[in-house]
Amino acid sequence: MKTLKYSRQRESIKNCLMGRCDHPTADTLYMSIREEYPNISLGTVYRNLNLLVELGEIQKLTCGDGADHFDADTSPHYHFVCRSCGQVSDMPMETMEELNGIASQHCSGNIENHMIYFYGTCKDCLKKNSH
Repeated sequence: MKTLKYSRQRESIKNCLMGRCDHPTADTLYMSIREEYPNISLGTVYRNLNLLVELGEIQKLTCGDGADHFDADTSPHYHFVCRSCGQVSDMPMETMEELNGIASQHCSGNIENHMIYFYGTCKDCLKKNSH
């Protein structure tokens, strides 16, 4: 494996993501990073996010809303996606590792892990809709 050259922009993207818990899209991160690097391109942000995903330093979440979201927390955990506002948040619950064993009974391959998204309406959207 070749050595990856250090990049201030990549480090800034990763640090920006680590400082957030809202699971932003690349566009949202781009707007934040531009404050520090006004000349950075959206393509540079996308390339570096995908590189960080490949390196296992962050994870990409595809929640079905058309935009990938990114998470600096690479530990196994579940996510909640609001169908109303699109917000993606961590679920503060234990992961169910026994699901791998249950699923492997229905799979001819080898299951290594799983990712689960829960979909519904967040408390903020529920409040808005009740008025």
